[in-house]
Amino acid sequence: MQTISLNTHAHEELVDLTAEVQRIVADGHVTEGICHLWCHHTTAGLTINENADPDVKRDILMALRHIVDTSWPYQHAEGNSPAHIKSSLLGCQLAIPIQQGRLKLGTWQGVLFAEFDGPRPGRKVTVTVIPAGG
Repeated sequence: MQTISLNTHAHEELVDLTAEVQRIVADGHVTEGICHLWCHHTTAGLTINENADPDVKRDILMALRHIVDTSWPYQHAEGNSPAHIKSSLLGCQLAIPIQQGRLKLGTWQGVLFAEFDGPRPGRKVTVTVIPAGG
């Protein structure tokens, strides 16, 4: 088990973690199994989506902003209820198959950390590499 620590730089952003997660998988010397990721934050999330065209990331964030309106009369005193809701919509964990020592992602897929209440230092994602059958 390893933890990725990252600093985010915008109020909302999608950060590509694919290369770092793949490095952890390779370091684990697991050829077949599952890579589990866990986000430690209630105002951030994880998703798998296209990471080749940056417009896709912008479109995802734009759509989430339209789905979760910031003008609603939220009760949460910290004022970041929209971030909590977006986190719940995306979720805080992923499970990715490992095949031949690599993440079994589609051609355009990447692992993305979703920041909804940044910028923030020290965001954390735990990566657990689980061998097949164990």
